[in-house]
Amino acid sequence: METIQWFVFLLASSVALPIVIGAIFEMNFTEVSGLMQRTFFIVGVASLLQGLFGHKLPIMEGPAGIWISIFTVMAVTGLQHGTSLADTLRILETTMIFTGIFLFLFGVFKISQLILPIFTPLVTGVFFFLLTVQLSGTFLEGMLGLQGDSETIQIGGASLAFFTFFIVLGLSIFAKGWLSSYAVLIGIAIGWITYGLILGSEHSIGDVAVFALPEWFAFGMPAFDLSVIPIALITALILISNVVASIVAVSQTLGTGGKRDYRQEVNRGTIWSGVNHGLAGVFSSIANVPLATSAGFIGLTGQKQKMPFIYASILLILIALFPPVVALISSIPSPIANAALMASFVQLVGLAINNVSLENLNTRKMTIVGVAYLFGMGTMFLPTEVFAEFPSYLQNLLSNGLLVGTAIVIVMEQLWRE
Repeated sequence: METIQWFVFLLASSVALPIVIGAIFEMNFTEVSGLMQRTFFIVGVASLLQGLFGHKLPIMEGPAGIWISIFTVMAVTGLQHGTSLADTLRILETTMIFTGIFLFLFGVFKISQLILPIFTPLVTGVFFFLLTVQLSGTFLEGMLGLQGDSETIQIGGASLAFFTFFIVLGLSIFAKGWLSSYAVLIGIAIGWITYGLILGSEHSIGDVAVFALPEWFAFGMPAFDLSVIPIALITALILISNVVASIVAVSQTLGTGGKRDYRQEVNRGTIWSGVNHGLAGVFSSIANVPLATSAGFIGLTGQKQKMPFIYASILLILIALFPPVVALISSIPSPIANAALMASFVQLVGLAINNVSLENLNTRKMTIVGVAYLFGMGTMFLPTEVFAEFPSYLQNLLSNGLLVGTAIVIVMEQLWRE
């Protein structure tokens, strides 16, 4: 059952973002289904490689919020400069591969460990908080049925989404024993069944091959553009912070955190993040990063064993080879999947507050946090078009509130010493 619950979490964390990317790049149903299959496959492979050879912690590798931002910005800027959506996807393949090369080199030459002293509890706390703010909007839109073409709240689906959210939250807090441990699984099962009985199924499986291997370079052969190099380099540097934050968060949740040395885990994790980014580019998927939300899931369910996580990763790889099963699993209603993810974020908010308040909040720290929150969250409300006059690599950075806020807290804490 632990394996099934991890599997559902891996699945639920991977379902929504391919649909979002498909809508941005105007993909048809067949193309979205293919992207979904490749996403499941890469998520499973990346999680397995990290769990066995990388940081060796039960941390899910999932489609990264930063890459959703990069996909979105490059689609907009590409059209503004006369580049078709299909050509932009080919450039994105190259960007992911180059980012993987940089990450691999940073890990091999132990450059990634140099960033560790920068990530104080104040920095990681701000990072976690801004992460929850950035992604909670996406999850809430999904719960309300606002993803896709819908512009109004879908009352039926939204009601069942909140029903699922409170089931997961209630079981995790008030239930005892196995009921609390399997809160996410039980909540999704009840929500999915109830949704089907009341509102019916959203999707039909259709006529698909029983067995199919994921396609290589499904977007076409990679296309090179000079802007790829700075984007890949800066993205790789920022992704190291994601590796660090996720390792620290999960270690704290597992009770193995404290003041211990994380350098070995960070170096190995960065190396294999590089490998996984290369695989994502080759298989035309969405690049993955270690998800800090895994800490929220572990805290919510109490599942601290690594082997169920490894088995769940292998199961996801196998499932991805059978398109009918992928189509069936993908039929989990979006409001239900988003509700379960939102519930797991409650724990991550608590972790953010715990990190920020780990030491006494004096005027200096409160000022740094305040400035980072205001500018980080403020950036999230700005339309992408306002950065149109900047070079493409700057557009990708300045339009991402998570990166802006995290950069501000790092710079201010390094310049304003106690």
